[in-house]
Amino acid sequence: MSTLGSLTRRLGRHRWFGAAMRLLVPADRLVGRLTRGRVVALGLVPSLVITTIGRRSGKPRSNPLLYVPDGTSYVVIGSNWGQTHQPAWSLNLLANPEAEVDVGGRRIPVRAELATGPERDRLWQLLLDEWPAYQAYVERSGGRQIRIFRLTPTTTP
Repeated sequence: MSTLGSLTRRLGRHRWFGAAMRLLVPADRLVGRLTRGRVVALGLVPSLVITTIGRRSGKPRSNPLLYVPDGTSYVVIGSNWGQTHQPAWSLNLLANPEAEVDVGGRRIPVRAELATGPERDRLWQLLLDEWPAYQAYVERSGGRQIRIFRLTPTTTP
């Protein structure tokens, strides 16, 4: 891990960090589009861009997310930087689990599955190992259940 990546992980638990990063999401989306998904989150953490279908609008909605690999699947979390409400992309996945991810410049169709029970606990630990600040996000989120999704490719990349 790079020194900058290590520093980012340490700063991630601070409330101001989440607020600052929320402001940078539009720029991150733009960089992701311009690099065709090869650079997301400035390359500091393993990241992908998920494209869901808006549950109300029916339009494609793209969001950069940190992920951890689990076999051939990608694991993402609806932490929303510790805010008290669920992120829209997670609501979209519940309404329609079919989505696409851009990972390292590859566009991959996936099917989302909400993790529950012991599997959720296992995936939570994988996510914490990658981004320890998730624990602070849980504490700030007002007690909401933060959703964890497994994104499984529906075709061979």
